[in-house]
Amino acid sequence: MQIAVVTFDGFNELDSFIASGLINRARMQGQDVTAYITSPTPTVTSMNGVEVTSQRPLEFVSEADVVLLGSGIKTRDVVADDTLLERLPLDPSRQLIGSQCSGALVLARLGLLAGRPACTDTITRPWLEERGVTVLDAPFHAEGAIATAGGCLASVYLAAWALLHTAGERAAWAAIEYAAPVGEKEEVVRRVMSTVGVRTAALR
Repeated sequence: MQIAVVTFDGFNELDSFIASGLINRARMQGQDVTAYITSPTPTVTSMNGVEVTSQRPLEFVSEADVVLLGSGIKTRDVVADDTLLERLPLDPSRQLIGSQCSGALVLARLGLLAGRPACTDTITRPWLEERGVTVLDAPFHAEGAIATAGGCLASVYLAAWALLHTAGERAAWAAIEYAAPVGEKEEVVRRVMSTVGVRTAALR
């Protein structure tokens, strides 16, 4: 399984790095799932000046099994760029598609949130509501092949959701457990897995 973590210039490091880091932990469980930083240019610079080399070009989204759209300080520029959006031929009939914070603006602009509520961060919320999207006061919401997360640390939910549907419950549990704080592992894992729709009592 291939996962594109779409990362635009001005990206939020927590969105792209937490998601890709957690997802790639599944390979240690023997799972054939890999997340790639996927960008429209060979390098992108984060909102805090961290320069990253893209692992895959934006065209990779057309072959990815899962596409996760990160957020950043330039997302409104992204949704205003028709040429850039044409490079995002997302298809929920054959892909899982998720967004983090302002990444929901991209989903809305592409028409993928029509009739669906969504989660986003507090800054993006009014812009998303201007587009007619009902914004939930929640960190994560999934409906069919579309998932949205709100708040930087909600990226753990998006990663768990992607793992759940590609590598399975055990792999998702193991990845989240590895990253969870010592002394809080079971509490954190159960909350995360419950949030993405898993009945955690049956996992252990």
